[in-house]
Amino acid sequence: MNTLRTSLMLLVAVPLVALAGDKTSAKAGKAAEADCHHPPAPQASAKAGEAPAASPANEGWKLTRGEPLKGAKAVKLADVLAKPQTHDGKTVLVEGRVRKACERKGCWMELAADGQDKGPGVRVTFKDYGFFVPLDSAGAQARVEGVVQVAELSESRAQHYESEGAIVPRGADGKPREVQLVATGVELRR
Repeated sequence: MNTLRTSLMLLVAVPLVALAGDKTSAKAGKAAEADCHHPPAPQASAKAGEAPAASPANEGWKLTRGEPLKGAKAVKLADVLAKPQTHDGKTVLVEGRVRKACERKGCWMELAADGQDKGPGVRVTFKDYGFFVPLDSAGAQARVEGVVQVAELSESRAQHYESEGAIVPRGADGKPREVQLVATGVELRR
């Protein structure tokens, strides 16, 4: 009788302990995500874009995320970088090469003029985090439409971006500042 009672208790207790462990690890995972500024991946849909994934493997592909490009005034990326205050708050269309993209969720990318691997670029984020780009977008040519912003970053945000491989420019005072573009639509090509 004691053996039967012990066996029944183990049958009930072991799964309960396992379930408790799963809840604890789920809470730990959520806490770790909360430490990172990355938002949750958007729901996959044709309109909002799809959760980050690899780009098509073949060359010659075109990928569109967000809204279709609406024909905003085209501005050279070099001009935006040279005189960002002139464009601050304006909607523009820029073209450049994706130098780096967020490797965790695809929630940002860094655009640079062709041949510019060093120096400042434009950080592109996506309006309301409504869409992301593929994690392997680096190296693709991009056309991006959105609003230019000149932003001073917190030191922790700058260090976070740098830990993901981004180049964060600093002003003469040492504070991290960058030119950002909050995109409503993106076209990527290889």
